[in-house]
Amino acid sequence: MTQTLPARIGKPAPSQPKLISYCTRCVMPATRPDILFDADGVCSACRHFDQRPTIDWGVRRAELLEVVEEFRSPDGSNYDCVVPVSGGKDSTYQVLKMLELGLNPLCVTASTCNLSAIGRRNIRNLQQLGVDHVEVTVNPTIRRSLNRFALDQVGDISWPEHVTIFTIPVRVAVQYGVRLIVWGENSQNEYGGPASAAQDRVLNRRWLEEFGGLIGLRVTDLIGQNGIERRHLIQYTYPTDEQLADAGVTGIFLGHYLPWDGYSNALLAQAHGFESFGRTVEGALLDYENLDNLFHGIHDYFKFLKFGFGRATDHACMHVRRGRLTRPEAVELVRKHDGRFPNSYLDEPLESLLKSIDVSMDDFAKVCDRFTNRALFKTTRSGELLRDSVGNLTKINDDNP
Repeated sequence: MTQTLPARIGKPAPSQPKLISYCTRCVMPATRPDILFDADGVCSACRHFDQRPTIDWGVRRAELLEVVEEFRSPDGSNYDCVVPVSGGKDSTYQVLKMLELGLNPLCVTASTCNLSAIGRRNIRNLQQLGVDHVEVTVNPTIRRSLNRFALDQVGDISWPEHVTIFTIPVRVAVQYGVRLIVWGENSQNEYGGPASAAQDRVLNRRWLEEFGGLIGLRVTDLIGQNGIERRHLIQYTYPTDEQLADAGVTGIFLGHYLPWDGYSNALLAQAHGFESFGRTVEGALLDYENLDNLFHGIHDYFKFLKFGFGRATDHACMHVRRGRLTRPEAVELVRKHDGRFPNSYLDEPLESLLKSIDVSMDDFAKVCDRFTNRALFKTTRSGELLRDSVGNLTKINDDNP
C-alpha cells in the first residue's frame, strides 16, 4: 500500500538549487521545520532563549512544587509520578530531581530499536539511583519490520522508537493508576504541560500528535504491511481519550520549571554514575548524548538529507546561545562534523546495523537518494549528487553559512 505523506517528510519535491539562509546569531538554517526568522535574521529559538533571563525561576520552582504536591500519593500506596527514562543524561537528571523533591517515581523505559552496550549500562546505573523501574520490550521481529518500513516510507528508521517513547509511559501510567508523568525538555518551549493548565489538563490524542513524533505516519497505517496485524501494535497505540480521562493522567515538562541545559544535566548525571562515550560521537559535537540507540546516526543523517542540517548543528546552536562557542567557531565545527555519511555509530559499522534489519548497503543508498533534498546539495550537470570519497554530500553554500 502506498502512503500519502506530508511533503516535508516524504520525498522532497523537485526544485532549483538555492542558497540556505542561516540565523545571524547561531547557525540554525531556515530549512528547519517550524523555525521563524525576524527582521534581523535571528531565529525564533534564539529569541526564545533571550527571554530566559526574564523568567523568575524561583516562581517556576514554586509552581513545580504545587503541581507535584497535588499529584503525590497521599498515603504512599502508589507511585507519585511516572518518569519516562532512556538511561541518558537528561532522564538521569529528571530522576535525580524527582528524588530531590522526595517523590517516589516509577521509571519507565520503552525499549529502543537497537540498544547499545553503553546504553544498557546507563539504564542499570539509573536503576541504582534507588527507583522502581519498568522496561517494556516490544516484539523484536515486529520492531525490525517497522524499522524497515519507516525507513523506506518516511525516511526515519527510528520512527518506532519515537512513537513508543510517548505511548508506552502513558500506557503504563494508565495501567498503574499514576496520574502524573514528568517529561524532560519541551522542544517547543511554550508551556509547562497539561498539568499546568487551568483547563484541559488530561493528555489526549491531540497532545500526542503535537509532541509524539508521528510525522504524518499513523500507527493504523502499519496494519497489513509486511504481515503486521493490529495485535502486533498494542504498545505503539496511544490510550483512548476516554481511558486517559478516566485515569486522570496528565503531564508536565520539567524544562518549563527548571532552567534546562544539556551540558549541566550531563555533569550532574556523570557525578551519579552516568557513562559518556569518551570521545565525540559520530555526526555530533558531544560525547554524552544519544548513546542508547545504535540507529541514531542513521536517523540524524536523514535529517541532514531532508533539511540540510544534523545533530552537530543542534549542539553548536545550543552552545552559541549559552556563550560557550562563538558563531565563527560553531561554523567551523558544523562544517567538520555535520552530515557525515554514517559509516559507523558508536563504532558499530553501518553495514552491521543495516544487516540487523535485513537492509543491504545498496538498498540503503537508494533510500538515501530518494529522501535527499537536491535543492540543498551540489550536483553534477546531469543532476547526480556530488559525493566525496567516503560518501559525504556538499551543501550549496557550505562555504558561507
